[in-house]
Amino acid sequence: MDITIHWTFLPHDDPEASLAFYRDTLGFEVRNDVGYDGMRWITVGPVGQPGTSIVLEPPAADPGVTEDERRMIVEMMAKGNYARLTLATTDLDGTFKQVQAAGAEVVQEPTEQPYGIRDCAFRDPSGNLIRINELR
Repeated sequence: MDITIHWTFLPHDDPEASLAFYRDTLGFEVRNDVGYDGMRWITVGPVGQPGTSIVLEPPAADPGVTEDERRMIVEMMAKGNYARLTLATTDLDGTFKQVQAAGAEVVQEPTEQPYGIRDCAFRDPSGNLIRINELR
C-alpha cells in the first residue's frame, strides 16, 4: 500500500491573521484562497512539498452542524483545545526563535520530552496547537 497525507483541515476564525501566520511566519506557500457565502478557505503548504497541504477553514462550515455544536467548536477553539498540528524541522532552536520573534503565542519552549523527542509548541491565531518536533 502506498498512502500519503494529502491535506488536513484546521479551523480559523480570522483569515488574514491565519494567512499571516502560516505564510509569513512559517513560510508556507498559499495554494488556494476561496471565498463562499461570507466564509473563506485558504490552502497552504510547505514550499517544495506540493503533495501536502493544510486547508484553513471556517469553523463548523459543514451545514450538518447545529448552532449548539458551532458554539461549542468556537468555545473549544478559544480555549485552544479543538485542533492541533505537528510539524518537524532539523533546526528546532532556529525555528523556535523565528516563530517566537514573529509574535506567536509560545506554549512550550524547546524541550526534551521523556518519550524520546525534542519539541516546542505554539498557538496559531485561532488557538490551534502547533507542535514542532526536531528531526534527528
